[in-house]
Amino acid sequence: MLIIGHREVRDILKGKEPEILSLVADAYRLHDEGRSALPHSVFLRFPGDDRNRIIGLPAHLGGERSVAGMKWIASFPGNVARGRERASASIVLNSMHDGTPQAFLEASLISAKRTAASAALAAGLLGTEAEPGGMSLIGAGPINLEVLRFTKARLPSLIEVTLFDLDAERAQAFAARARRIVPGLGVRFAATCEEAVAAHRLVSFATTAGTPHVDLSAAAPGTTVLHVSLRDLTAAAVLGAQNVVDDTDHVCRERTSLHLAEQDSGGREFVDAEIGALLRDPAVFRRDPRRVTVFSPFGLGILDMALAQWVARQAEEFGIGTRVDGFLPMSTAQAPA
Repeated sequence: MLIIGHREVRDILKGKEPEILSLVADAYRLHDEGRSALPHSVFLRFPGDDRNRIIGLPAHLGGERSVAGMKWIASFPGNVARGRERASASIVLNSMHDGTPQAFLEASLISAKRTAASAALAAGLLGTEAEPGGMSLIGAGPINLEVLRFTKARLPSLIEVTLFDLDAERAQAFAARARRIVPGLGVRFAATCEEAVAAHRLVSFATTAGTPHVDLSAAAPGTTVLHVSLRDLTAAAVLGAQNVVDDTDHVCRERTSLHLAEQDSGGREFVDAEIGALLRDPAVFRRDPRRVTVFSPFGLGILDMALAQWVARQAEEFGIGTRVDGFLPMSTAQAPA
């Protein structure tokens, strides 16, 4: 068993935005081609506790380098007030030859970076500005920091952000980190969420909101909303927009904004396209520059598997990680008589 810890994952992924964007795009294309197995995520919740949860994401991705495994990710929002990260995660990768577990990875960065790469791909595909100069970030946490990193890699014209967070001190700390990621970045602080939504035609929501709180009435025509946290927008806002998702069946559940929109409308006709199909053939979706377009990624386990496999291969190649012998039982051929 190869165990790859947080610092090792961080070092392997550092500066690899182009590779990660390519891996995520390829995974979406394979999924759209039907070359994946993706059961619904398992949500472990606790009696009397509406905030905390642990999610299991099993997934298989085919292609030349097929991979299977499971991500186990916990979200405990109260950690933020204690100075700790909200989410923690791990991934186990299984052999496609005999099913045995082959690698165990700390996955908080894998999860954050695949999420951000997904959002950045959508920003490039759906935006109405060829070279956007700015974007709004609603939620000053690690996910939006990665969204900024990957969007800058995908859209180099980005030079300023408008930031909104309920915690002003947290927003200031985020701004300092953002300027280290994008030297010379201009950062403006919005007084309200609506002010941030109106500031640019590219907006990213990455909050811990559990219920809808934004109707998008402040958004200018042609705005692209990266609805990463999935529960910020009202059902009416979703139904009034063009909608692109990663997987319609997955995203319309667990009381996401799209799930609520489905319940209100009685169907899923409001979903215009899935990003895998759009990556394979841009003609499947026609962007209306007069309307708001919302990208809502549920966060598919195939992205975690693709990136985790790449990290594990890099670790193997460069001798990174800890090899634990004797983790698995001996085969019958090896067992003593």
